[in-house]
Amino acid sequence: MPPKVQQKSKEQKMAAAMAGGKGKKKKWSKGKSRDKVDNKVLFSKEQYDRFQSEVPKMKLITVSAVVEKLKVSGGLARRALNEMAEEGKIRPVLVSRAQRIYTRNIGDDDEEE
Repeated sequence: MPPKVQQKSKEQKMAAAMAGGKGKKKKWSKGKSRDKVDNKVLFSKEQYDRFQSEVPKMKLITVSAVVEKLKVSGGLARRALNEMAEEGKIRPVLVSRAQRIYTRNIGDDDEEE
């Protein structure tokens, strides 16, 4: 059996309890904040040329993919994709209220149908 350790007196215990009560208060976190993206609302000449060359070669074309790739706003990407679909450079797969999915035009499928 280990030797007995001298216990503290009541006054010492009370003093230790009173001293330990004032710890640092926990701060609330500000939450996760995303950095603000600064997307362009108009095409520059270089961006438009890049849009015309790169987008028809993409396999899956969505508004968000164009926004990420070219750093343009969603509204601009949506209108540019509509224009490109009307020209026949890309083909719509699904056009709903929430999501628009296009694909590249492989060959001239419009003439065969």
